[in-house]
Amino acid sequence: MIRRLIVLTPVIAVTSISLLTLPVARAQDVKLPPTMTFTAYDTGTAGFNIAVAVGKMMKDKYGTDLRVLPAGNDVARLSPLRAGRAMSSAMGSGTYFAQEGVFEFGAKEWGPQALQLVLSTVDCNGASLGVAKDTGVKEVKDLKGKRVGFVVGSPALNQNSLAILAFGGLKQSDVKSVEFSSYGAMWKGLLNNDVDAAFATTITGPAKEAETSPRGLVWPPLPHNDNAGWERVQKVGSFFFRHNATCGAGISKEKPIEMGTYPYPIFVVYGSQAPDQVYAVTKAMITGYDVYKDAAAGASGLAADKQTKKWVVPVHPGAVKALKEAGQWSDDQEAHNNALFKRQAVLAAAWADFGKSSPPSDDKEFLASWMKARAAALKKANMPNGFDE
Repeated sequence: MIRRLIVLTPVIAVTSISLLTLPVARAQDVKLPPTMTFTAYDTGTAGFNIAVAVGKMMKDKYGTDLRVLPAGNDVARLSPLRAGRAMSSAMGSGTYFAQEGVFEFGAKEWGPQALQLVLSTVDCNGASLGVAKDTGVKEVKDLKGKRVGFVVGSPALNQNSLAILAFGGLKQSDVKSVEFSSYGAMWKGLLNNDVDAAFATTITGPAKEAETSPRGLVWPPLPHNDNAGWERVQKVGSFFFRHNATCGAGISKEKPIEMGTYPYPIFVVYGSQAPDQVYAVTKAMITGYDVYKDAAAGASGLAADKQTKKWVVPVHPGAVKALKEAGQWSDDQEAHNNALFKRQAVLAAAWADFGKSSPPSDDKEFLASWMKARAAALKKANMPNGFDE
């Protein structure tokens, strides 16, 4: 079992969200605080770079200083957000796991998190397992017996890796699992020949570094006509969908690769955050899009008209207001969003009831008991489980 570990990069200060009460910077009808903090994946990753690009736009256009706090795993990214020391987080599929209260978020100190979307991006890049070229791996099934990286405290990255392995009919037991403290450390491990494969988006800095290293880098394809393989992928990672990657390490429009993806980065906030604050941030990202869209690989996917519709996590009401003003909202999206709000309420009630039931003190037994209670509550509400009990 992967242990929980919080990894924060200590050299970047965290700014209190209480600064949101200070006088705001104004531009048109957007009102932003003078200082904000976002969290993101490690320095150099696509999520971090895009957050920095958005921050520069906010500084240049609205006079707001946006500090981006890199953190090595999902628990670390959400901790400052939950504590009110950060405004938003640039997350990955861990957004879904946190909402559902599964994996690391099924621990006593977490439970279902009412995360809601601001904006997310799907661009020319894909998301898959990058493999050192010197391994000779050409297909996913060739990873059998190879060393695959996993990050402690990051159920998103780990489940993503398992979903890709599933395409080749492989499970974690079919590979040699190598644990790392963070995403960045895992990719350094690939460079240092401590591991053979690691999950990433194709445009992440570490993948590009690996491509130019002595080991080289390849992305084993997930052919879109392999329906059986894709059925296995989506059984493990329901949020993945087929995608033709045309950019990234070793990938171009001339040399595309059939693989999969999901929205990343996904800028999230808590549902309890004030709608006017979330509206202002979303509005700023929409109106300032032309300023940052070419400043970082993948940033162009944040366009209002490129937003993924009807995903597995709801959009925050403040963001909905901004999307409506941009003409990018519909009645069927509204109905889908409201159903997801109800799901979050059901999960929150189930967690509260579970806490009153004298749950086991042992961590493993606690998680197992919670998963059963969670499944029962969703079944009673006639909602899909999404995970095995």
